[in-house]
Amino acid sequence: MANKEEQATKSRFRRICVFCGSSPGKNPSYQLAAIQLAKQLVERKIDLVYGGGSIGLMGLVSQAVFDGGRHVLGVIPKTLMPREITGETVGEVRPVSGMHQRKAEMARQADAFIALPGGYGTLEELLEVITWAQLGIHEKPVGLLNVDGYYNSLLSFIDKAVDEGFVTPAARHIIVSAQTAQELMCKLEEYQPKHRDEAAKLSWEMEQHLVPSQIAMSDIYR
Repeated sequence: MANKEEQATKSRFRRICVFCGSSPGKNPSYQLAAIQLAKQLVERKIDLVYGGGSIGLMGLVSQAVFDGGRHVLGVIPKTLMPREITGETVGEVRPVSGMHQRKAEMARQADAFIALPGGYGTLEELLEVITWAQLGIHEKPVGLLNVDGYYNSLLSFIDKAVDEGFVTPAARHIIVSAQTAQELMCKLEEYQPKHRDEAAKLSWEMEQHLVPSQIAMSDIYR
């Protein structure tokens, strides 16, 4: 019985980076989705990498993963710590010098990425890891938790970009979307890149300018 349970919860991922808002959002479904995603990570024995804040959806998902006994790594610029961390910190907090270093460190630590609802920052982080995948910098799955259709407009925009020839159909496959955390996790577990042959993988050392930090792109790919 124990072996069956272990097999059912075994994941290909050790750590997943979650992008999400520092606000809870007006729709309670967003908060519920954050907790459900955290439960999925705990059940699958996956650790969390995130933006380090203790408020909003960031606070909900990190606290739930931490309470479930998994390791939580928060990466946050020093200048944002007074704004995004209130009370006691959750898990391990790794201060960095700026936003570029934050994104690079989260990418280096993670085996996959998931975006919950969020604002400009969430969208920027999401699109950057999608772009890195398109360029061949990594082949890590990128998931979109489309709670109550929150990202419908974004997905329609990307489909329009495919129709107009700005995004290839293979690159469109980079984004894995689902309406529930369980469905999304199942899709991410099965994900296989389809855009590999579009361009040769970049030389990580030559492309370090994409992330202006001391973290090598080879670490992000790993």
